[in-house]
Amino acid sequence: MEQKSVAITVTSGKGGVGKSTTVASVGLALAQLGRQVCVMDTDIGLRKLDLMLGLENRIVYDLVDVVEGTSKLRQSLVRHKEYPNLALLPAAQTRYKEEVTPAQVKQLVDDLRNEFEFIFIDSPAGIEGGFRNAIAPADRAILVVNPEIPSVRDSDRVIGLLESADLAQIDLIVNRVQPGMVKDGDMLSVERVQNHLAINLLGIVPEDRRIIRSSNTGEPVVLDGKSLAGRAFNNIARRINGENVPYLDLEESSLINRIKRIFHIA
Repeated sequence: MEQKSVAITVTSGKGGVGKSTTVASVGLALAQLGRQVCVMDTDIGLRKLDLMLGLENRIVYDLVDVVEGTSKLRQSLVRHKEYPNLALLPAAQTRYKEEVTPAQVKQLVDDLRNEFEFIFIDSPAGIEGGFRNAIAPADRAILVVNPEIPSVRDSDRVIGLLESADLAQIDLIVNRVQPGMVKDGDMLSVERVQNHLAINLLGIVPEDRRIIRSSNTGEPVVLDGKSLAGRAFNNIARRINGENVPYLDLEESSLINRIKRIFHIA
């Protein structure tokens, strides 16, 4: 029987690379395209996906409550008021990852498949229990990597674990790219990252100070029409949706280069 929904775990080799920003942005962009989307925070004890979406004040129940039977799954989902195609299943803030098992998370996702076309699972950093919970129900994975050696090296081991879990597809997002630093040799190029990790490139996202503002306001950067990172995340969502969308030319898109072209000095 054809599978109607897909569960995608968003993970990384180290923390702070932009997993939650990716989940919030791509999830909202797909909801804007008319798809039914659930974003699920499995970082129990350190939840922040609710903040990224501006939903922190509407949480009553969480993932652990559902597992323990304190609440029903539907009660615990927080629907976005402005984008009703998007729902959040928040993590518990005062519990521990060890209180949930991979089998329980898998059952939760199986139940969500009845209602949602895309289920994004925001994985915690590291490769311990929380990581195993996040990949247990996944059909596919997205690996978020920063173009720096520690992030790439840690990602190698994660890819091995994802391949051991027999996921059908593992895609790569290179996040926080700074073309100027790449040009000066101070940052790895996207090509070097991709060649080293040898997985499919799903998207390239530039460093963008607007992401800090979006995190603080609870408005994902895809809502900011002036944000280059927002455009990049929108393009990633469209690729996941099956569209053939070219990668952004970050060199051409940089403000300095646009100004140079205007004054015919580049």
